[in-house]
Amino acid sequence: MNMTPDIAPVVFIIFNRPDLTQRVFDEIARARPKKLFIIADGPRETRADDVEKCQATRAVVEQVSWDCEVFRNYSEENLGCRKRISSGLDWVFSLTERAIIVEDDCLPDQTFFHYCTELLEVYKDDERIGSINGSNMTHGRVTVADSYYFSRYPFIWGWATWRRVWENYDVTISNWPSLRETDWLSTVAYPEEFAHWINAFNQIHDKGLDAWGYQFVFMMWLQRQVSIQPRTNLISNLGFRSDATHTAGTSDVADLPREPLTFPLKHPKPLVLNSEADKIYTKEHCFREVRKRGIKRQLQKIASWKYFSGK
Repeated sequence: MNMTPDIAPVVFIIFNRPDLTQRVFDEIARARPKKLFIIADGPRETRADDVEKCQATRAVVEQVSWDCEVFRNYSEENLGCRKRISSGLDWVFSLTERAIIVEDDCLPDQTFFHYCTELLEVYKDDERIGSINGSNMTHGRVTVADSYYFSRYPFIWGWATWRRVWENYDVTISNWPSLRETDWLSTVAYPEEFAHWINAFNQIHDKGLDAWGYQFVFMMWLQRQVSIQPRTNLISNLGFRSDATHTAGTSDVADLPREPLTFPLKHPKPLVLNSEADKIYTKEHCFREVRKRGIKRQLQKIASWKYFSGK
């Protein structure tokens, strides 16, 4: 197995769950990155137990037992997901050109770190690529010969990106009011998911929804960028439980098994979107109404778009 020896800088986002933080941190420690950035939110005033939990969580990441340069960005007040993660990543990318990002409930397979590191180098100057995903939510229903494929969707349960991408991030999605009056959404999304994304972008822009991931999708679509998707699932989200901020319920993508990639990686050519995989994600996670008639035609149309030229 020929894997990248030196792992790219790793960002670890933590809050108030020391047990999950320990499990994920153990995997980071196994990967032994030379640079580690830690972003921590502060305790909520409305939760008295947050002070102790945040302290216990921060104590976990003091256990750096390998040769590593550690950077810490801790907030003493609670900023919430929207402000804490966006401001934390602003800080990260002011200090590094590339990074692998993991949150406290996203348990990575060890090959995830090597896969991200290699592809951060391979695609560092390719403006068509916006992010590298660790998750694969197709439940094994999409088979490809290569180690990864390309998707319109960035998944943020373990991912990687570059400064050149993050510098376009706008937490307020200020362009949305003008774009929603045009047919822009029809150039980047399937008709069946329009309602989902219109609602999400309205909630972000008009109501200040405490989230940051929708903005990343918006930014990538605005830039006509796509994500890299691993052939196997490399991340298990452990956070679907009662103390979660956004994943307190149950889900068929909770605790997905991890399956390591094999090396050396086999790179796909040319750069073509995998419409089969995107169809699965769209139908199972974005549809408000699934309209069966016309889906195949729309998929064929989108797969043939001059997406990367911005036309």
